Amino acid sequence: MKACILRSPAPIETNPLEFADVPKPQPAGAQVLVRVNACAVCRTDLHVIEGELRPRKSPITPGHQVVGIIEAAGPDAKQYAPGTRVGIAWLHSTDGTCEYCRADRENLCDHPSFTGYTVDGGYAEYALAEESFVYPIPDGFGDLAAAPLLCAGIIGFRCLRLGNVEGGGRLGLYGFGAAASVAIQVARHWGAEVYASTRDERHQKLALELGSVWAGGTLDAPPQKLDTAIIFAPAGEIVPAALKALKKGGTLVLGGIHMSTIPAMDYDLLYQERVVRSVANNTRQDGHDFLRVAAGIPIHTEIEVFPLAEANRALNALKNDAIRGAAVLQVS
Repeated sequence: MKACILRSPAPIETNPLEFADVPKPQPAGAQVLVRVNACAVCRTDLHVIEGELRPRKSPITPGHQVVGIIEAAGPDAKQYAPGTRVGIAWLHSTDGTCEYCRADRENLCDHPSFTGYTVDGGYAEYALAEESFVYPIPDGFGDLAAAPLLCAGIIGFRCLRLGNVEGGGRLGLYGFGAAASVAIQVARHWGAEVYASTRDERHQKLALELGSVWAGGTLDAPPQKLDTAIIFAPAGEIVPAALKALKKGGTLVLGGIHMSTIPAMDYDLLYQERVVRSVANNTRQDGHDFLRVAAGIPIHTEIEVFPLAEANRALNALKNDAIRGAAVLQVS
């Protein structure tokens, strides 16, 4: 089969993904073999490729927002029939026995595996997944449109939940890529008022089109104090500005898996019971809950499509903020 292989981390400007022939994997145990139709491109893929996340497997096939069809199953996989359309997300498996898994906090599992990072992912014609970790895709979404829901959507949804976003509240979104373009639709559906802070004028325009009442530069102060702010951009220098924009008792959620250094700041920014919290991965329940909400709204994903062989080009565009919404690799 064809796949995009990363042999060693390197700047994406050097086009380090190799489009190559590799052996087609075979499912074992409770695994399913998914024929990949689409895989969305995530900023986490950039962190893997450029080495900002410590390499865990080499070579590695990135990609963790996968939509495809189950083609075959291991002997212990009984839940889904061949031909079922499913999604594969970032959380590939957990140990199921650690204190976090036992407490329904599997996103914090002590011994997890991650799609496209510790196991091969969806920048390929086929991918393996643990059957209990795949998601049936709602019928209302085509393959390309559904792919960004599998990480950008799920993580944005978890950020909204942990930020206690609700109707009548004011929400600030910092960085307006794929995750924010989905999260704003959920927040508006719940009745929240949204303010977008992002450096790119095209992204500001998209935010306004999707219902933001205001859009400004990344470090610009929104015209109203916020109940919740979510930072999707991997830039630690945004944290002081976002805290300054919060009301007393407000919550700042850090939605990325990687962030540059947060600068020193005055305690006054955190005082008055403001809360800063990170989001780590997601639980399977987050995924199932989000896809149900997404289908009910229904969510519209803004996408730009690239052939699988042009994954390097898609990632370069993502790094340079040249994607309106999400980049998606069309595989088959």
